[in-house]
Amino acid sequence: MALPLLWLGGAALGAAFIADAKQKQKQLTLDRRLGRAPKAADDKRVSPLSPSVLHLGEVKVAPKPGALVCCFVFGVIEHTGIWLGDDTLLELHGSGLIRPVSSRRFLAGRTGSRIFVVCDHQHRPLIGESVLARAQQTLYQYRDYDLFDNNCHRFVWSCLTGEELSISSFDKFNRLLSRHFAQAIYWDEAAIPKLERSELD
Repeated sequence: MALPLLWLGGAALGAAFIADAKQKQKQLTLDRRLGRAPKAADDKRVSPLSPSVLHLGEVKVAPKPGALVCCFVFGVIEHTGIWLGDDTLLELHGSGLIRPVSSRRFLAGRTGSRIFVVCDHQHRPLIGESVLARAQQTLYQYRDYDLFDNNCHRFVWSCLTGEELSISSFDKFNRLLSRHFAQAIYWDEAAIPKLERSELD
């Protein structure tokens, strides 16, 4: 008899957590519309809006060439890449190959159905000065891929800054981005027409 009560308690806690997360996102969306959203990062939270399966998607942002993007991998980790334009992203594949892929291919084999783009508090993509040029120079090269040391976050960071740095987690990546751009960062859902059309099919 205790097991069903535990399940009910867990379901109630889960529902309360989801409702709270959605309410916080609604408030953040309103604050961003009214210009009250945090512009600067604080020690507790460098990314007020992280990629989430609970993302409301009220504002979608069209990625621009050089924009940093991400998606979920089995709801546990995030995969990052660089938007090249015309429905093409650059990613470091698990084989070590740096390759251009479509938005659908970027999501293939991963549990996420959305791509997110890093933005400022006013929904403008944050793009580094030389990121696109550095990214294009790496096309079809190989890196010695390692999930924790030489991963997609390290690749994207090297394109953004020209610096090779071990980045073992998405949280560390966000902290570095916040410091680099000197502001809080927001992961807004990307508006990608080809991807949205395929969802309707």
